[in-house]
Amino acid sequence: MVVKLQRPILVGGLGLSFSLWMLDSWHDSIVQVGEFGLLSALAVGGGLWLFQQNRPKDSLEQLDGMLVDRATVESAIAKTETVINQLAQEAENHSALETLREQIAQLLLELDRQKIKVAVTGGKSVGKSTLIKVLQNLETQNFVSLQETAPLFREVGENSDAAILAEVAKSDFVLFLTNGDLTDSEFQILQQLKAANQPNMLVFNKQDQYLTDESANILLSLKQRMQGNVVATAASPIAIKVRKHEADGSVQEWMEQPAADIQQLTQQLGEVLAQQRQRLVWVTTMRKAGLLKAEAKNWLNGTRRDRATPIIEQYQWIAAAAAFANPVPAFDILATAAINAQMVMDLGNIYQQKFSLEQAQTVAGTMGSLMLKLGLVELSTKAISTVLKSNAITFVAGGVVQGVSAAYLTRVAGLSLVEYFQQQEIAIDSGTGLNLENLRQTLQKVFQQNQQIGFLQGFVKQGMKRLLPEVQSVEVVGVQKAMG
Repeated sequence: MVVKLQRPILVGGLGLSFSLWMLDSWHDSIVQVGEFGLLSALAVGGGLWLFQQNRPKDSLEQLDGMLVDRATVESAIAKTETVINQLAQEAENHSALETLREQIAQLLLELDRQKIKVAVTGGKSVGKSTLIKVLQNLETQNFVSLQETAPLFREVGENSDAAILAEVAKSDFVLFLTNGDLTDSEFQILQQLKAANQPNMLVFNKQDQYLTDESANILLSLKQRMQGNVVATAASPIAIKVRKHEADGSVQEWMEQPAADIQQLTQQLGEVLAQQRQRLVWVTTMRKAGLLKAEAKNWLNGTRRDRATPIIEQYQWIAAAAAFANPVPAFDILATAAINAQMVMDLGNIYQQKFSLEQAQTVAGTMGSLMLKLGLVELSTKAISTVLKSNAITFVAGGVVQGVSAAYLTRVAGLSLVEYFQQQEIAIDSGTGLNLENLRQTLQKVFQQNQQIGFLQGFVKQGMKRLLPEVQSVEVVGVQKAMG
């Protein structure tokens, strides 16, 4: 007699087997239905209910919520190609073009890819390598590629969380392993996967290392926190002691390695891959197209920003000279800076936002009104006056505060337009429609970024050199004293 000293973990499986045995007995002795037959029927019903409960509804629903088909993906790839072509048109020798073109060509091939890429990720010592070895023995390997990531939750280096998640984003499906209840770090990573539309399944591995009640409680907690989509496994169960009683009364004992318990995982994963293989590929290709588009747009924005910066600097000093020559109250600074309309037109041309002169004047006036309502005119004038307050020669000149303020506000307006345009889609034909709320938020953001005292001090220095070159050396001394 051989006795295996282990805990009864697979209660559901035993119950289903028992129900099937009773069903067979019921078939052989149909006349003995009575109470025993009723119990058998209930057991069978219970087994079927358990089977239904274990179906991967959450995994499938997760994919069903992603409204994507081939046409949608092809459209996304086309939009990405538009950005790359625009970059080639504006910077034909750009160093990134060759790589971008290779990647866009690969995306078109991805649409017909047959093999599904599954990333196996999680923290350290959760059983990633072991699970992969077990899964590699299955027939599904004909159309599934399993890829283990480096352990998560490292702060820096090539294997930082950001770098690992960037690799995970190239996979079609993610198995996220944990060996207990979720830590805050694990939960945050899972939320990031969800936000990125990355189909995934949470795997509670090493469940055999807990008491039966503890394992059940952890599994319940995981399902409640993640709203389902969780399976429990034991990829490498703890060895159990086996005791054999011989006929002569002697007893032999040895350790035996149980088979891996991954049935629930393989069932759910198999169903997802069988039913959603094509959609998984489309979702991944769509995600890659979005990432490639963002990369190409960053290169394009950088190129355009290099062209826009000298234009902004040119108009900010023109505005400074105009305000310095004809000082007016701070409230009217922007009203006298009609030249901002021309800056709007020039920047619009760079960012494919075509403005007529009338439209450009409207945009400049709108930005001026927003600056006044947000209090940016008053704040900037006070900040610049504070830097200059100890300099008597500056105030004798009279228009320096207004001139530098006009230059500063023109700069903020220009940088805000650049920031706003960068958020728009590529190659928009008309610049007539401004989103005032987005523009307001952009103005506030850019203003705050350019309010650092170090930047203001440097900007005032530049303004004084341009407006008062004949007293440059005296003025520099004055500004240095104001910096104190």
